Amino acid sequence: MSILQALEIIVPTALFVAAPLIFTALGGVFSERSGVVNIGLEGLMVIGAFVGIVFNLTFLDAFGNATLWLAMIAAMAAGGVFALLHAVATISFRADQVVSGVAINFLAVGLTLFLVKIIYGKGQTDRISESFNKFDVPFLSDIPIIGPILFSGGYITSYIAILFAVIVWYVIFKTPFGLRLRSVGEHPMAADTMGINVTRMRYIGVVLSGVFAGLGGSVYATIITREFGHATISGQGFMALAAMIFGKWHPLGAMGAALFFGLAQGLSIIGGSIPVLEDIPSVYLLITPYVLTILALTGFIGRADAPKALGAPYIKGKR
Repeated sequence: MSILQALEIIVPTALFVAAPLIFTALGGVFSERSGVVNIGLEGLMVIGAFVGIVFNLTFLDAFGNATLWLAMIAAMAAGGVFALLHAVATISFRADQVVSGVAINFLAVGLTLFLVKIIYGKGQTDRISESFNKFDVPFLSDIPIIGPILFSGGYITSYIAILFAVIVWYVIFKTPFGLRLRSVGEHPMAADTMGINVTRMRYIGVVLSGVFAGLGGSVYATIITREFGHATISGQGFMALAAMIFGKWHPLGAMGAALFFGLAQGLSIIGGSIPVLEDIPSVYLLITPYVLTILALTGFIGRADAPKALGAPYIKGKR
């Protein structure tokens, strides 16, 4: 197998595995840029995965080909509603943001598994029959060398994720909304003095994190596992959190880090079919994404400066 042939296998796999991480990492950027720590991204992905699969199974006959897109919208709504719990706890009641995030993770797993057993009478849902199919991007896939690697045999969600990263970058750094969001995460008292509603902006940031994480969970379950069970989301939320930190709370940086983790996770899936990697014990390939996540979260790779007011509740009129 030539290097080009290997890349034609590795790159599309990395792109489709990275897409859920990109969506979720972008959600984390919204929340933490507003000053609210959100380690509940894992739980929000779980909610999105559950709603996406159940919606697909329940309404496929009613909505046909539109079911996939409607399922993702439903997952985004569910993620946003669930993130609202984190917002109320941390912003209105000033609960510890890390503890609240851990609670969200446990609550999401317990609630979804409970509902799965009630609805389906077993520990996991049925397998969906309708999912996204691979496709070649018109015209771009015909470009020599680059076309077969980047634009052939991919999933539409991968390209949407990259597009969303660019849009989120523009929103956060080039719009008045983004300036207000960043200001409440850096210096909420100064923002309040300028007439910015700190509470409202933080609520918006946290809810948006749930919307994007729900989308990420739905994409992961719909394309990769195609069912929902206790192990459907198993660390992807923490990988997205690591990607956000590794990317220094910047949308494009988070996307790049998510692609890096997606590459590592993709190699763990297809490593056995790549001549160079086939002799490496599969367990090493399987643990690679998680080892990289730990290294990123512990700050081993570069120095990341968080928003200055991250994790600090804001009390109006109090320094």
